[in-house]
Amino acid sequence: MEKRNDMKPDKRHAAACGLFCPACTLFIGTREDPPRLEMLAKVFSATPEQVRCEGCHSDVLTLYCQNCKMVKCCADKGIEFCGECVEYPCSELKAFQEAMPHRIELWESQARIRAIGYEKWYGEMVEHYSCKSCGTINSAYDFKCRKCGAEPSCEYVRLHKDEIIRQMSKLQGQVK
Repeated sequence: MEKRNDMKPDKRHAAACGLFCPACTLFIGTREDPPRLEMLAKVFSATPEQVRCEGCHSDVLTLYCQNCKMVKCCADKGIEFCGECVEYPCSELKAFQEAMPHRIELWESQARIRAIGYEKWYGEMVEHYSCKSCGTINSAYDFKCRKCGAEPSCEYVRLHKDEIIRQMSKLQGQVK
């Protein structure tokens, strides 16, 4: 299990959009929770192999991330993060940010990356998504720590639980 003391900055795990890959439920499923990955595969009508992901800048990307417009756009412009772009925030990134609750803090992440650099931001994100009780990194959708059961699972959930629930309810209403 990924714990805050074990984490060193790894650019493969920092998305161009500002997401922190180790807190992604697909990344967690790939790395250490095969039943989670199997459940997510069913949600996406895919196989576990198709939804595996080792991080946005890795060679193993989930189907969803393989065609990420932000990664391609940044590569085409010779930049690493969307916040470095003169067009930031573009309409593509705005639509992406609004679509899912684990993206609530993209603007803050981009600002921190610009202000303090990717390595220090990475360290902040490790703390932000780590359980205060046991140090396990949790996703935005883990309201309880996936290892010790502490609530909230991490600072992100403490800050945004109501918004996550509201957005997920809205998304479930669209699916029905």
